[in-house]
Amino acid sequence: MNPKVDFFFNKADTWKEEFKRLRTIALDCGLTEELKWGQPCYLMNGRNIVLIHGFKEYCAFLFFKGALLKDPKKILIQQTENVQAARQIRFTSVAEIDKLKKALRGYIIQAMEVEEAGLKVNLKKSEEFKVAEEFQKKLDKMPALKKAFQALTPGRQRGYLLFFSAAKQSKTRAERVEKYIPKILAGKGLNDE
Repeated sequence: MNPKVDFFFNKADTWKEEFKRLRTIALDCGLTEELKWGQPCYLMNGRNIVLIHGFKEYCAFLFFKGALLKDPKKILIQQTENVQAARQIRFTSVAEIDKLKKALRGYIIQAMEVEEAGLKVNLKKSEEFKVAEEFQKKLDKMPALKKAFQALTPGRQRGYLLFFSAAKQSKTRAERVEKYIPKILAGKGLNDE
């Protein structure tokens, strides 16, 4: 147990016992515990394997390369259609975790083997994502914007493409594009300061 991570478990209002149980399972598999993104993250040789996180309706193990895992229990969940690599196993009680304890260890061991083998998830390329019409018009009119967008990392490009396309109304998409043009020109991602 990493004392730097204790605060996460101590401050938890909901899922406190569930979090503790998940922590024990991850540590029993020989993983190293760190705090990443404000969440307990379990690593093997410095590489992310599984993360614990909580939401209003459930808490979960999040496997970073979950898309590569075999799922004999059919319990791995893709959070949204746009999540490519990660998969969750969700819980709403300690009893659920206890019932799946052996299987959870198996999923963690499997995730460690995937990492050890150096397997990678084949991610969709940025060009495979839908470009909102409103953004495409700006790219066509502003060569500097197009150049700056192409210079962004693929992850940052995907972030913008998904964010712009997610709005249902054209007006909202256009407003989002306008608001974020300066960030793109500055070479920053959607959530960068």
